[in-house]
Amino acid sequence: MSKPSKTWQEFEFSGSEGLVLSEPLIFEQTKAGREGFPIAVNEKLPPLSEALPKELDRGDIKGFPELSEPQVARHFTRLSHYNFGVDYGFYPLGSCTMKYNPKVNEYLAALKGFADIHPLQDLDEVQGMLQIAWQLEHWLGEIAGFDRVSLQPAAGAHGEFLGMLLIRAYHESKGELNKRKAVIIPDTAHGTNPATCALAGFDVVPIKSGPCGIIEVDEVKAHLDDTVAAIMVTNPNTLGLFERNLPEIAEVCHGAGALVYGDGANLNALMGYCKQGDLGIDVFHFNLHKTFSTPHGGGGPGAGPVGVKREVIPFLPVPTIERDKNGKFYLDFDRPKSIGTIKCFWGHPLVWIKAYAYMRELGASGLKQVSEMAVLNARYIQKRLQKILRQTCSEPCMHECVFSGADLPNELHTIDLAKRLMDYGFHPMTVYFPLVVPEALMIEPTETEPPEVVESFCAAVERIVEEAKNSPELVHEAPHHTYRRRLDEVLAARKPKLKWETKL
Repeated sequence: MSKPSKTWQEFEFSGSEGLVLSEPLIFEQTKAGREGFPIAVNEKLPPLSEALPKELDRGDIKGFPELSEPQVARHFTRLSHYNFGVDYGFYPLGSCTMKYNPKVNEYLAALKGFADIHPLQDLDEVQGMLQIAWQLEHWLGEIAGFDRVSLQPAAGAHGEFLGMLLIRAYHESKGELNKRKAVIIPDTAHGTNPATCALAGFDVVPIKSGPCGIIEVDEVKAHLDDTVAAIMVTNPNTLGLFERNLPEIAEVCHGAGALVYGDGANLNALMGYCKQGDLGIDVFHFNLHKTFSTPHGGGGPGAGPVGVKREVIPFLPVPTIERDKNGKFYLDFDRPKSIGTIKCFWGHPLVWIKAYAYMRELGASGLKQVSEMAVLNARYIQKRLQKILRQTCSEPCMHECVFSGADLPNELHTIDLAKRLMDYGFHPMTVYFPLVVPEALMIEPTETEPPEVVESFCAAVERIVEEAKNSPELVHEAPHHTYRRRLDEVLAARKPKLKWETKL
């Protein structure tokens, strides 16, 4: 085997301050013959090589590390510390709502009665789960103002796709699908909207928002005719602004025979204050893994339920959850106009559990307070940082605020500020999105952060801007105190290296 290229005694400087241990890779710690978990031989059983089908036996792996159990345990524990998440610190990733998730909801979802059920069990054995799902559907409909909700979609983008399929089915039922091929999408819509629209078989018709990022009625009218199937809007939009013209936009779209699709990614700004269905939206998706505090990202399941107005209910995917006159819940597959099933089995029930528990714990007044605190935190940041960062619009934001780093001194850029934030212990905000803002900095504090954290974040940004004036190289070469220095992101994107190659 190859000799380790590094030792635990070697140290190297990592920036202007401090020392970082240079740790050997797991492949560099190997020693021939070392093992961590001996497998006992049972003479009554055939050897493993015979028990496994030959097509599943990959044989010896060239260069596979030979390590003790403590080495393996420490390796993976160390890797977990390299990552950053909401349990480590502030994660102000705009548009993605990376808020802290209550651990009690994780415990509830892991209860044996929930975690061990199977979608093919007899319905008499899962009445409790069906009741939770049925109740959750009705609560979501009440919160956002819709007549019926489907819990099937696996995530927000999946909910978007279902929403556009429902709009497609609606126009097909009227015999107008052949001519209604266009969907209007503003430049402040959520980033996945154009792809979803195209995937559903529609043509994207982009329109520009007004000078302050709000959709203008006249701009919609200029693109509206009998070829338009729908308009896709995000409210609040990706600039963090409330679309105040939405009721009038919905009215003109409905007058032209088009529907209004609402992206619910930013619902956490409006709960208890505004129902999206009351603004004229016909089809709307929720993000349980954002607004209703279930884990977001990391490859795990999310949930993107879709709410609809009465005219669209017949097209919802099967099965729907119904309750008979005796109060018993059942799955209804007998829906002739349904678009069919869009998810293997019925969705992600354990994510529903977390959202259900979150709603039960907070109640209506608590959900309203969630929106109040999310908006308050964002507006504090907007007010505090507008003295040092360029704002494209002075209008008060909702749950997130957007700045531009185009005016940073000494030819520094948004990416430099973001990288330097890591040295202060904060995850960077979303950068270079939305695209309508040059050098964009998109900050969403969420409602779970206390004032002290928001204050320290603002102070860090202020200090970095001062550093940009007085010590530009310090900012340009950041981060200095992370496990890895600044990476060549262009090279990583164009020539990714995704595996370790051993040199024997």
